[in-house]
Amino acid sequence: MTMNTDLTRRQLVLATLMAPALASARTVTDLAGRQVELPRKVERIVLGEGRQLYTLALLEDPPLARVVGWQGDMASFDPQTYQQYRARHPQIDGIAKIGATSEASVSPEKVLSLRPDLAIFSLSGHGPGRRNPLVEQLQKIGVPVIFIDFREHPLANTIPSLRVLGQALGREARAEKFIAFYEAQTRRVTELTAGIPVSQRPRVLLDARAGDIGGVLTAGKGSFGELIELAGGVNVGNDLIPSPLGEASLEAVMASKPDVYIATGYQHPGATAPGLRMGAQVGELLARDSLLTVARRRPEIAALPAVRTGRVHGVWHHFYNTPYHVVMLQATARWLHPQRLAAVDPHEAWRTLHRDFLGLAPSGSYWISAT
Repeated sequence: MTMNTDLTRRQLVLATLMAPALASARTVTDLAGRQVELPRKVERIVLGEGRQLYTLALLEDPPLARVVGWQGDMASFDPQTYQQYRARHPQIDGIAKIGATSEASVSPEKVLSLRPDLAIFSLSGHGPGRRNPLVEQLQKIGVPVIFIDFREHPLANTIPSLRVLGQALGREARAEKFIAFYEAQTRRVTELTAGIPVSQRPRVLLDARAGDIGGVLTAGKGSFGELIELAGGVNVGNDLIPSPLGEASLEAVMASKPDVYIATGYQHPGATAPGLRMGAQVGELLARDSLLTVARRRPEIAALPAVRTGRVHGVWHHFYNTPYHVVMLQATARWLHPQRLAAVDPHEAWRTLHRDFLGLAPSGSYWISAT
């Protein structure tokens, strides 16, 4: 009896000692469908893309405290927002660069040398993808990798991505607060657009990075295309390309005869490159002038019914990889159905997002109409 009693006691003591470790072990299913065991404490994070800061800032305060490495895409593609964060968080310039602006530029050696506790990558975009050898290299040394997605299928993947991030960062409550905001702002649109018959839905062409590439980069079944459909439009890109984002020929675009033209862009105020001026520090007049320029620059685009009738609009390109796209959804719905959506105010949603989640005052132009 004594031996059995001692054994039972030892088992109880061992179970008690192990209980905290077991309780702290957390497993999540990321957006690639992978089961990922999260570390007990995350202090060193590597981001696959610098622009993942848009989302990280919704959950983290201060947003850069745990980031030790990222690509240089934010400084290259959105220098205005980078400067906003630099003004508040000067340590941003000290974050190590793991690459320039593409998956091919990422240095596995640099990533591994940073000794991260967690790597956050996207299903697609400019950073390491699911099949990148770096993923396996990190896993072999015990560094968990989670995949998120706001780019390919924003309607299905935004909320799960936010929840995965909330769990990985220990910011579950903050994630749920933003999710509640996101869902409420989405319902403001869908409650009014869900019943619109196809015959009353305008045909919409999305011209991504308008004017700064040769053809027309547009949205198919996914990405911006999903937002257009949810806003009460018909995305003509569904019939032009098979992927969420891809290039369509000018001939096919002309044959689609869209009723509404929406350009995207991210050029800063002093840029010499062609394209739509959008984002922080861009004034309304400059944004509108650049929109008219990109709509008229190519004769094939200028001849579209949408452009001839003046149904021309522009949005910040980086809406495509951040949950901020809920505000673009509202602006698009207002353009497509101005009377039905008259009570929806994307400007108010934008101000609330900044005040309640980013701690920044909104500035610049993120959506614009030609008239």
